[in-house]
Amino acid sequence: MGAPHGSKGEVSVVPLRGLPFLLRVGMTVALTPPSLTRDRFCTVTSVNEVASRATFSGIASIDDAQAIVGCHVLARADDVVLDAFEVPFADLIGRGVHDERYGDLGTIEEVMETPANNVWVVSGSSYGEVLIPVIADVVRSLPDSGTIEVRIMDGLIDGAPSEGAVR
Repeated sequence: MGAPHGSKGEVSVVPLRGLPFLLRVGMTVALTPPSLTRDRFCTVTSVNEVASRATFSGIASIDDAQAIVGCHVLARADDVVLDAFEVPFADLIGRGVHDERYGDLGTIEEVMETPANNVWVVSGSSYGEVLIPVIADVVRSLPDSGTIEVRIMDGLIDGAPSEGAVR
């Protein structure tokens, strides 16, 4: 939890690296550390994803909000809804990446966060380091495990193979 905002208990919530803003209205969460002077369980009552802010049941004033600054917000995994590209970075590192035209590109070595979208840094013996934007036009299949299928945009790799050719 970051700083309070306003006088009605709204607080900034700083998402963990690699995850988007995951809080949803009605979700029950736990605030940690558990040595709080209030009940550690509360319900999310409002969410402002753009500003990364939220309000919680039982947090109704600036003093209440100040009391939870520095706490972590924990949610049950079953309550968190992720879309296809919202995968924790640690789950991506080391995964193989395959392109329908270029073949095997290598493995994801790093995930860079940018304002527009994340970028996978893929390293392999055939093409060296390739930067792959994590967008729907590029990522074709992102299974829970195994190789990720992509369709590299023209110009991302020098010496593009002809249409239909696979190295």
